[in-house]
Amino acid sequence: MDFDPTLLRTFVAVADTGSFTRAAQRQHLTQSAVSHQIRRLEEQVGRRLLSRTTRSLTVTEDGEELLRHAQQILRSFDTLARRFRPSPLSGTVRFGAPENFMRARLPRLLCRFARDFPAVRLDASISANLDLPALIRSGDLDLAVVISVRDPDGPAAGRLLRRTRLVWVVAETFEPPRNAPLPFAFYPPPCVHRQVGVRALDEAGIDSHIVFTSHSQEGIHAAVLAGLAITAIACDDIEPGMRIVDGAYGLPPLPDIDFALVWSSGGRTPASTAFGELICELA
Repeated sequence: MDFDPTLLRTFVAVADTGSFTRAAQRQHLTQSAVSHQIRRLEEQVGRRLLSRTTRSLTVTEDGEELLRHAQQILRSFDTLARRFRPSPLSGTVRFGAPENFMRARLPRLLCRFARDFPAVRLDASISANLDLPALIRSGDLDLAVVISVRDPDGPAAGRLLRRTRLVWVVAETFEPPRNAPLPFAFYPPPCVHRQVGVRALDEAGIDSHIVFTSHSQEGIHAAVLAGLAITAIACDDIEPGMRIVDGAYGLPPLPDIDFALVWSSGGRTPASTAFGELICELA
């Protein structure tokens, strides 16, 4: 038995208002149209749903049962309608993020963005070594996910998405060179991983040498897995074949880092705000 949602809505309106007249006003129908729709619904279910007198209107026991299901069905219809209603947002969103934050998230983010905001154009800059804070300050980006060293005495800049720990990693087969500086692989400046790692090595007086540089996370990980170098990465970016060597070879501990969502001064448009909420949902 297929129920017409129009009939269900009219029945719910009558039950809610307790009156055919008020239900007709609520549904923008005539009173005779409401009576006709209720009669059609009662004929379909084969039961009386409403008990009417000249002074009162009540819902029958069968009507109460149908009302409960009708309300659930109509809520589902409304949710479905909202889900596939075209977004009124349009324009362009200029977005930046570090490569290691967006790896697994990017396909899901792009899929949801294209589905939910078909009239908005996304201009995305995903890279390991973009100076995203500078691009936000200059207004070249509307919003960005930025990495910063955690400040234990203050809040994270922007809206905190994730906090993680930086660690030193090598290949499981790595052997340090004898009588030679420790080899390292880093992104080019202004990468935060490089800044933090190099500063920690200098402060600890570690004899080190950068033997490999790459603009991509895949390149850095390839150098590490090949046994060529040590690098500093977020602990949740560790791949099979890598091991943490914090404290080994005299390596100093590394700080926690924050991933936060920040907007430029003029970047909080309705489109960028909606996109930012989507990022927070998938972060």
